[in-house]
Amino acid sequence: MATYSPDYLKRLLVAVEKFKLAFERWMQTQIEFNHAESRGLFPTVKTKEGQDQAAVQRLELDVAEAAGGAARAVHITGAQIGVAGVGAVDPIANWALMSEPKALVSPKDVRTTAATVRGRLNAMIVESEAAAESALPAFAPAQLHPVVWSAAAAHWTTHQYRVAVREAAEALTVHWKTRLGRHDADDTVFWQQTLSAGDPQKGRPKLVWPGDPASKTTKSMRGGLEPLAKALTNLATGLNLTVRNVTTHTRDELSEQEAMERLAAYSYLARLLDTCDARHVDDTTETV
Repeated sequence: MATYSPDYLKRLLVAVEKFKLAFERWMQTQIEFNHAESRGLFPTVKTKEGQDQAAVQRLELDVAEAAGGAARAVHITGAQIGVAGVGAVDPIANWALMSEPKALVSPKDVRTTAATVRGRLNAMIVESEAAAESALPAFAPAQLHPVVWSAAAAHWTTHQYRVAVREAAEALTVHWKTRLGRHDADDTVFWQQTLSAGDPQKGRPKLVWPGDPASKTTKSMRGGLEPLAKALTNLATGLNLTVRNVTTHTRDELSEQEAMERLAAYSYLARLLDTCDARHVDDTTETV
């Protein structure tokens, strides 16, 4: 897993500051609206009357260039925001969508994300410098599955490792319950029903490995599907019981190493699930 040097993190911090300045210069030419005012149907910015369009376009290009450098920092710090029906969104990389109908982000989202990224980068710089001084390897969990890391990042950077693991576990379960329309079952029951062998039932889709039945490779995979599904069920159930529930019901703080191992397990499970198809009772499949 990649680690980040203090110098690299500081360069990212400079890139975020550059974006903030370019963004605010451009915003001086705009009228801004919040999501309530735009009602989810209209843009969240509008160019002020009397503005020189050529000048506005130059400012937009400056913001676009700065966003290219700053967006990497959003990924590393896990500062994406959740948008209903869409999922995790990077407001800095998607700042231009504010000018479009049904804008996904608002100027407030962009500013808040930039501030969050700066705060997390500063914390990561301190940790990276301390690790370099002690000659111990630094841990950069930004390469974990985005669902897992986005949920854990805010708590990880403040050393709330127990909470970080709990939030990651909850986020992964909620993510798949939402994708499959399953909010009717407890978490452990949900994983057992979703990953166990057998046909789906009405209102209970299953996740299965994809493939063309005529392919020899697929036939081999299908031959191993039941034990693989059982292994996935055991993994999901085991993680839920030994990590999430224990973490929720205890006040003992985890060490960084303990939390890292648990987050890695959830990240691995998340990537396995990403390769599956959703199978519904009508036997149609949807690649997820």
